[in-house]
Amino acid sequence: MNIFKVAHFVPEKPMYEQGLILLHHLATLVLGFGGIYHALLGPKTLEESFPFFGYVWKDRNKMTTILGIHLILLGLGAFLLVFKALYFGGVYDTWAPRGGDVRKITNLTLSPSIIFGYLLKSPFGGKDGLLV
Repeated sequence: MNIFKVAHFVPEKPMYEQGLILLHHLATLVLGFGGIYHALLGPKTLEESFPFFGYVWKDRNKMTTILGIHLILLGLGAFLLVFKALYFGGVYDTWAPRGGDVRKITNLTLSPSIIFGYLLKSPFGGKDGLLV
């Protein structure tokens, strides 16, 4: 149910007008249970139980490692999305006819000039781009 609601989410409209009564309650529950767990049962500091997660902001090597791990995970997620679009059912296209449809990607755009060209033109059709 939640995936259906997220697929039809329109950022311009308030959530209550779209009937999205579940999404923000799930976020509240997760934050609430996490807060209660860490207040009552969790360790005072994370370094006590899991030294890997302890860090000091001035430690450049640890900060670089944390940033690197996050970038690798984001890249892996992007690769999985491309893999799904190509081989496992496609992706939802909101601009397809009939108000949106799932379509399978058959030909990839691998040209760097086209991909990075999106940074130089406006997404809304004007003369100014994202970087210019």
